[in-house]
Amino acid sequence: MDYGFVLSSALGEIATPTTAAYALAALGLAVHFGYSGLLNFGQAGFMAVGAYGFAMTTIHFGASFWIGLLVAVVASVVFALILGIPTLRLRADYLAIVTIAAAEIVRYVVTTNALTDVTGSADGLAAFREDFLRLNPFPEGNYLGYSSNDFFYRFFGWGIVIVACIAMWLLMRSPWGRVLKGIREDELAVRSLGKNVYKYKMQALMIGGILGAFAGMIFTLPRDVVQPGNYGTELTFFLWTCLLLGGMSTILGPVAGAMIFWVVLSLTQGLLTGLIESGAVTWLSTTQAGQLRYVLVGVALMLLMIFRPQGVFGNKKELAFA
Repeated sequence: MDYGFVLSSALGEIATPTTAAYALAALGLAVHFGYSGLLNFGQAGFMAVGAYGFAMTTIHFGASFWIGLLVAVVASVVFALILGIPTLRLRADYLAIVTIAAAEIVRYVVTTNALTDVTGSADGLAAFREDFLRLNPFPEGNYLGYSSNDFFYRFFGWGIVIVACIAMWLLMRSPWGRVLKGIREDELAVRSLGKNVYKYKMQALMIGGILGAFAGMIFTLPRDVVQPGNYGTELTFFLWTCLLLGGMSTILGPVAGAMIFWVVLSLTQGLLTGLIESGAVTWLSTTQAGQLRYVLVGVALMLLMIFRPQGVFGNKKELAFA
């Protein structure tokens, strides 16, 4: 088994557009839960709304990339309003129930055969990135081992992540961000100071949802296809894993958590597959190895929660929620 190749392949996951999408979506969860205390179990729904909003606009209406991006953002805001208006005045567990159900509703709606001409049903929609690739400023060639288009996907995805991190860092250190932290710690105390808690929660839900919509676009652009199967409930829990790995109430934590998540997944897959192919492991098939890696990541996450519950970059004081 070529350990060097396995390690280099795993480290290569750090810069992929998929990792960037997970980092951005996990950052949205940090805004929701880490800073605001909003228990959102439907971030996959925001990603699906953003991806489908962009794809349907560019395919069915021949709109430009920028119009599709705007529609994705507006769709995520509308989705946040639909979720937030009936739940944000209630306890946090109501939001958790509504968000996980809403994400599944979105997935089943786009899968229905009655909407095949609009959403593509289970097959999804394809061929919507042409206008995006026209924006590629890099001529044909080799860029750090990637083709021009592959490098552009990475440049765009991680550029959005960097801009989002800077924007969230500034927001969370502003008076608005301090109010959010106050709501997370003691909502009644913030209400007693005359702050409109409902408004702040709604704003946080929309901002985190917009980050999720951008993540859905970044996730789907390199594939040039959007399919409902990619936005199941397990995606949200993978994002929560990234958030917990890095640290809930941090800006860089979700980004680092996404990197660690994908490096560990790739590394365990490569090692297990290599051991099976070399004959060192005979009690597993390659298919079972792909499932076992998620078990190993789950065990690692449990150990992390036991010995470092604040995550890699988190502050243990931030766990003292009311």
